[in-house]
Parts: sequence; structure tokens; C-alpha cells
Amino acid sequence: MSQAKKQILAATNLTMRFGGVTALDSLSMHVNEGEVLGLLGPNGSGKTTFFNVITGLYRATSGNVTFRGKDLTDASAQEVYREAITRTFQRSRLSLPLTVFDNIAIGDNRRLNTGLLFNLFRRKEFKQEYDREVDQVNQLLLTFNPKLANKIFEPVASLAMIDRRRIEICRALISEPDLLLLDEPSAGMTHDETVEVMDDILQVRSKIKPFTIILIEHEMSLIQRMTERCIVLNYGKKIAEGTYDEIVNSPEVQVAYLGQE
Repeated sequence: MSQAKKQILAATNLTMRFGGVTALDSLSMHVNEGEVLGLLGPNGSGKTTFFNVITGLYRATSGNVTFRGKDLTDASAQEVYREAITRTFQRSRLSLPLTVFDNIAIGDNRRLNTGLLFNLFRRKEFKQEYDREVDQVNQLLLTFNPKLANKIFEPVASLAMIDRRRIEICRALISEPDLLLLDEPSAGMTHDETVEVMDDILQVRSKIKPFTIILIEHEMSLIQRMTERCIVLNYGKKIAEGTYDEIVNSPEVQVAYLGQE
């Protein structure tokens, strides 16, 4: 008998309204520990809003969110981060003048001592912490994409779009999350570049730990290749759930994407 999968994240009757617009409409769904879940839907269906509610950027109008059984409905973004949930954004959030190291280390503030007194007066400990962080960032880059390790102290502005995407994903990975939310990682890249980045993610996942992923993506070939299960939203409601083959053959999904004849 196969063992039941353990849920890591669950949303129950989650609703998010902006004035008269309902972006999430009594959405109930779960994510299993260690799986790659595809979150699909037409533009404006509520996918990114779901990420924003989960990560504390928006406060849900009603409903609740739990992570490993802990209620995170009213948690701040910092509290969500401390629970080992990280994310990327569809639009780049990199600081281009800063180095690769700086941009990635920003994502590791859960483990860094950012106190003013520590940084000003405990210089020996500060140097030791800095050296440890350089080593951690370097090791992640070597695992994710070895060529980037040679550019660790170069400004991000000098990098191609594909490498900037890699840096954003590494920034989300440096704190060793248990749940990674990827919001359209293919944005601004070619199909081949996106495949490369997805391969990098799978490599890190296999070599470091099998963290859980929720993937928002419009490129269906990537969804087919990456995910074990998919959930489709439309107008903030869940309209389909299942494997890739099951959801693409769903008449309701086809109407949501292609319209009614």
C-alpha cells in the first residue's frame, strides 16, 4: 500500500478582494511536500495574487493559509520568510549596480547578523561571517551554474538576462527554503534559455534537498516536463486539478484559455 503524501501548504476558502474586484474566490487547494506543482490559468486568473497572499504581501479578505499545520494567514512577509518560504517575481527585482554576491546574500538575512553594533564593532566576527557567506554563495553558484561562480564579484548589470534570472533564483535558494514559489521564470527569455534555467533548478534540487516548488508558467512544455500535478485557476476559482495530461484535456480549461465557440 502506497503511503499518503504529506501536505506542506494548504489554503482553505481563500478570498482576496480589491474593492469590487475578487482576485481569489474561496480558493481551496493544497501542496504536497516535495512535489512540483504547476499553477496555471489565463492572465488575471489570480495566480500571482495567490503568491502575494501566501508570502504576506497581501492580507487575505477571508479564508486561511497553513504551512506545516501552522496558521500563516496574517503573517508578515518577514514571518513567512522565517518559515522557509521564498519566491521569485515575474519582473526583475535585482539591484543592477550591486555584485552577484551582494544580490544573492540579500536573500540570506535569516542567517546573517545585520545589527549595526555587530557590523561596526565586532569586526573579526563580521569578517568570519562574511567569509562564510562568500563560501555559501560560491557553493550554490557552483551547483546551480559553475560559470556564474567566476562572476561572483561582477555587477549584475554586466550579465545577460538568463544569468540575471539565475541570480534571482539563487537569491531565493540561498536560505535553503522548504517551499520555493517561482513566478513565470521564463519571462524575458527564449525557450532554450528557460530550459537551461529549469535544468539548473532541478540540479540544485537533486543535489541539495528535494524542496517543494509551486511554478507559475505559461510555457506549457515546461509545465509538462517539470510538474507532477497541476491546478488551474480562472477568475480566482479553481477549475481543474490533476496531471498535465488531465488538465490540458479538460473542456473547462480549454474554454478558459481559448474561449467558447
